[in-house]
Amino acid sequence: MGGLGKDMYDLVVPKTNAESRIVYQSDTGSPLGRVTLAGFLKNHTGIGPNMRILGSFAMVFLLHGSGQYRDARGIRRDLVTGDLLLVFPDIPHTYGPPSGETWDEFYVVFSGPVFDLWRKTKLLDPAAPVQHLEPVDYWLRRFDDAVEQGTDSLQRVCALQHALADAFAQPSAGRAPAFLAKAKALLEAEKEMALPAIARQVGLSYDNFRKQFTSLTGLPPAQYRATRRILKACDLLVAGSLQVKEIAAQLGFCDEFHFSRRFKQVTGHSPREYRRMLPKVR
Repeated sequence: MGGLGKDMYDLVVPKTNAESRIVYQSDTGSPLGRVTLAGFLKNHTGIGPNMRILGSFAMVFLLHGSGQYRDARGIRRDLVTGDLLLVFPDIPHTYGPPSGETWDEFYVVFSGPVFDLWRKTKLLDPAAPVQHLEPVDYWLRRFDDAVEQGTDSLQRVCALQHALADAFAQPSAGRAPAFLAKAKALLEAEKEMALPAIARQVGLSYDNFRKQFTSLTGLPPAQYRATRRILKACDLLVAGSLQVKEIAAQLGFCDEFHFSRRFKQVTGHSPREYRRMLPKVR
């Protein structure tokens, strides 16, 4: 395990049938703090049934599945895909999916004076350990980039602070403004509407609409719409009945070149590469 104590590793990644992939691991730190461990757990059965004390802060971002968190302070929270769970160093806790089920998560373990200060000022609050974040892919990239960013511990701690600050600035689930659902529906409609017109439809100035939408979803309206169009493109590529240029036209791209460029920006592959990777249907 390198410099990371095996006892700590076993607390973070208990012996289960989960598939574990560590993306960062270190025992070095900075005067502000350190990021100790980060990675993915797939088909995880959670922590428990007995409560544990981790001895460090941790965040668990739920990528797929649902379950529950509870701790010795009497806090109990249901968890769903997109929930960000904070674990505190000295609070006994347990979490996981229902018995017989599993979930997928991305976790980061961290500690240090700067995070103790965040807790003291209630930026990190044990009374509010769960925050819901969408879209999940965007926030996963934010957290993954944060722990792999930079060449030293201080840069990594600062990057994680930035990501957490943005995450906890989001409104809690169930408190999103009424305009958001309508705006998403208009952005995802087959007939493309100009963004200033969408802003008028939801009763906001364009600048205010763009600012609020970006804050609530993590993506500017134009990028949100483009990402949703690419997801539709993936479905059409899987269906296999249309050529790439026909998909580009159906989704409103000006030509195949611009569609392919945008598709690769979002997925990492060109449309043709994506289609070649699909399993062959016999």
